[in-house]
Parts: sequence; C-alpha cells; structure tokens
Amino acid sequence: MSDTTGHPYSAEIGHAHLKVRDLDRAVAFYERFLKLRVTERVGDHYVFMTGGARHHEIALQRVAPDAPSPAPHGTGLYHVAFEVPGKRDFAAAYTTLIRAGVSVAPVDHLISWAMYFDDPDGNGLEIYCDTRSDHDERPLFWRGVNVELPPEKILAALVE
Repeated sequence: MSDTTGHPYSAEIGHAHLKVRDLDRAVAFYERFLKLRVTERVGDHYVFMTGGARHHEIALQRVAPDAPSPAPHGTGLYHVAFEVPGKRDFAAAYTTLIRAGVSVAPVDHLISWAMYFDDPDGNGLEIYCDTRSDHDERPLFWRGVNVELPPEKILAALVE
C-alpha cells in the first residue's frame, strides 16, 4: 500500500544512536537532565533509553575511552532535540542544567524556545518548547530568526 505521494511506505524517526566514552557516565547524564530511563542494557557495550512508550529513543554505544570528540564544524549530527510541554518545563530543565554547571546556549526562535548544550562526550543536544500558540502574531515557520532569550525571561516562566 502506498501513501498519497506514491511512496510504498512512510517513515518516522525511531531513535538516535550516540557513541560515548563512558556508558555509566552517559546514562547518569541522560537520566538526570533528560529524564530518560534505561529499558535495556547489553553488557558494557550498549544501553537503550526512553522517555516515553517506545523501547528507546536514544541508543548509547560505548567506544574507546580516548575516542576523539565530534568535529565541531564537520559534517554529521548537529544535535538531538527533546521537546518539553511548555515554558515552565523548559525553565525547570534550564535551571537544572545551569545549577549542575552545564554550559547552555538559550535562544528564542520566535516559534520555540530552545537551549543547546553538549553531553559529556560532546554530542549536541537541544531541549525546546513550541511557543507558536502563545500569540496570534507568532509565525508558523522558523524563517531562520534567532532572538536573545535572557535568563530572567526563562526564569519568569517558573512563576507564570
């Protein structure tokens, strides 16, 4: 059976597979900051983690302890994004990361609030919340616009 485009199948992202130097350190990071839980562990080589109903959204693979970091300006994966329900959850995640000393780069895309950071192995991550329903004048599409998202604006969402 094909869909309306004539393709014989459809696909959606099932998981991201990341390479890490220290499996236990990576698991602790993803549990603490992204609230994922382990669903399966294969010795000291692989861990599968989920935040929902799937078996896993993240697969972690242990590589050598001295494996090189991803090239910052090379091709390859830029980041894996995790959506939170709203600004309050976004602010809570921001606070948790900042208090733990994780370097975070927040930005307002005018359609979403986003913060970018790296896991302990340099894999790029993003936590974001969709803000398109906040105001009628918000654009439906990103259009490449990034606006400063100051910490005080983020933290104000905790009391709204």
